[in-house]
Amino acid sequence: MAVAEFLFHAELNRFIAPALRARRFSHPCARNATVKHMIEVFGVPHTEVGAVWINGVPVDFSTLLREGDRVEVRPWHASRNEERAMLRRAHGERFVADAHLGQLARNLRMLGFDVLYRNDFSDAEVAALSATEDRIVLTRDRDLLIRKQIEHGCFLHATHADEQVMEVLRRFRLADAVQAFSRCLSCNAPLQAAAPEEVAARVPPQSHASHERFFECVGCERVYWEGSHVVRMRARIAQWLERAQLSETARAPVR
Repeated sequence: MAVAEFLFHAELNRFIAPALRARRFSHPCARNATVKHMIEVFGVPHTEVGAVWINGVPVDFSTLLREGDRVEVRPWHASRNEERAMLRRAHGERFVADAHLGQLARNLRMLGFDVLYRNDFSDAEVAALSATEDRIVLTRDRDLLIRKQIEHGCFLHATHADEQVMEVLRRFRLADAVQAFSRCLSCNAPLQAAAPEEVAARVPPQSHASHERFFECVGCERVYWEGSHVVRMRARIAQWLERAQLSETARAPVR
């Protein structure tokens, strides 16, 4: 066994034991233990890690630990901006939310993002969808994010749905990718314009008479129109985007 020294930065300390937070500490490592293995031994999901340095040199997760190594683990937001852009392009804002994040899934769909969700998703199903469809996992379950199948994920620290939306927008810098009301809130499929006469039988008579624009889900065929509730939804979206853009403006450049 080798003994290495570890230091976790910023919010990564929320995952590790209180006695180990925000300080350097030594810990024995099994033979041929990788950086990824040891990070997860301490309870930190690999998806939340942005950079790992050993003895002052950046390394990847597969690096084997040696006697006397000094390991520093930095959170995901410490990744370089260009790495974030690559991740965004690779995934195209495609997510899968675990069974406890129904309101977050609905809110992100309202913003136009592709989010798979069912309230009976098992952890195994979420992990499989992430792997087979190359989706970013959204969850508050760190044990789920440690699964080997999951390459990219996001642990939501917030418990309120609006704050969770802000976490996702900020982390993946999605404010300029929003296409509000372009996706079905129920089944996640895209919406398409529909002629009033085509949807008349599926819309209340009063709503059909007072609106000219209708949209139909290409999946479940649910019909949408811009009622008074859309005004309130637009106001919420404007607040989210304003806060997300302000946070990016205030963020110091990452070195």
